Amino acid sequence: KEMHVGHLRSTIIGDTLARALEFTGVEVKRLNHVGDWGTQFGMLIQHMEEEGVPFDASVGDLQQLYKDSKARFDAEGDFKKRAQQAVVKLQSGSEESLGRWGKICDASRKEFNKIYDRLDIEIEERGESFYNPLLKDLVEELRGSGVAELSDGAICIFVGGSEAPPLIIQKSDGGFGYATTDLAALRQRLTDESADWIIYVTDSGQSQHFKGVFSAARKCGWITDEASSYPKVDHVGFGLVLGEDGKRLRTRSGDVIKLADLLDEAVSRCKEQLVQREYEFAEDEEKLEEIAQQMGYSAIKYADLKQNKSSNYEFSFDRMLDLKGNTAVYLQYAHARVCSILSKARVANPGSDAGDASKIRVTCEPERALLSTICQFPEAVESTVEDLAPNRLCDYLYGLTSKFTDFYSECKVIGSEEEASRILMCEATLKVMRKCFAILGMEPLERI
Repeated sequence: KEMHVGHLRSTIIGDTLARALEFTGVEVKRLNHVGDWGTQFGMLIQHMEEEGVPFDASVGDLQQLYKDSKARFDAEGDFKKRAQQAVVKLQSGSEESLGRWGKICDASRKEFNKIYDRLDIEIEERGESFYNPLLKDLVEELRGSGVAELSDGAICIFVGGSEAPPLIIQKSDGGFGYATTDLAALRQRLTDESADWIIYVTDSGQSQHFKGVFSAARKCGWITDEASSYPKVDHVGFGLVLGEDGKRLRTRSGDVIKLADLLDEAVSRCKEQLVQREYEFAEDEEKLEEIAQQMGYSAIKYADLKQNKSSNYEFSFDRMLDLKGNTAVYLQYAHARVCSILSKARVANPGSDAGDASKIRVTCEPERALLSTICQFPEAVESTVEDLAPNRLCDYLYGLTSKFTDFYSECKVIGSEEEASRILMCEATLKVMRKCFAILGMEPLERI
């Protein structure tokens, strides 16, 4: 598949949490747990073979072929049997089937990586197929230890009392499901990776599933109930991205919006806005494209990250590209303004360095408010990590930027008696803003 708007939040929230943890000195392994195994591949491989379609087809063609194979799987009993046999063949390690499967995965992977490159996302792919060899032994081990038991032909782990649904780790037909894979993955991360803290970033609709998986892991003795003890696990569930009509964000025809199209639209609108404002580089197409990309990508990221992660939010290009208010565009303009002040200071005082100033002197309330906010940066990062909440850092960055705007409006910098001290304040603001931008995965603009 190609990435669509539904993949936006897990990608951006996960990346920011990883960056925040890395900033605090934690070693982070970023894993992309893709669905690269199972019945859907048997359906697709069988359908493509019968239709004579080459297995190195484009991802766009593969998406349509998958829809066609699913329709046949649901409607044609004979095809369903052949598709199921194709799954068995794949899972048994047939070289021909694995070769075909690999080509299909490569097509998706190429499209994923294009998006990750555009958004500056670093991630290691480790799909469900990686854990497939571990499933059979895990089920046997858990049944042997008494953690899992046979119930109505299926092997289950009973968690959360009699009213809670059991976690099925092997179906009555002998097949394995998501719960089995997720349990195997959890243990592999604890044992082979020596993980202290495992953070799952998915939509909130999977909260109940992970609650069951975590309860099963506690029953196995892999993790404890103590929130402060390690190793520990957390599920970061997030809400939906909605259109301005309050419904799931889709195209006019009702299709899911491709993430690449969403990014293209953001860049196009930023470019149009820059041209309308007649900036000096508006005639430089290459520079215009570069700045529009930085602004557009940061606008999409920030509009998402500033939300309470568990809430649904309405996606609006007009709101996210507003020059005023809590938007990435406002933050980018403020950052460029700080850079401009410092650049003018160097021109006005060639050869001088703000480091030559003896110290910062506080002479008015806007200075005091700005410095106080700068000093709150460590607490903002700590809050972001402790609560796994990127919006905490967004709130801090917007607050810092607002305090700088007040300072700049009321306090003359260049040519004032307090110039040296105020340049130091500008430099401190710039450093903290850039740290925030980096954690949020936004590339700051020095000139707009």
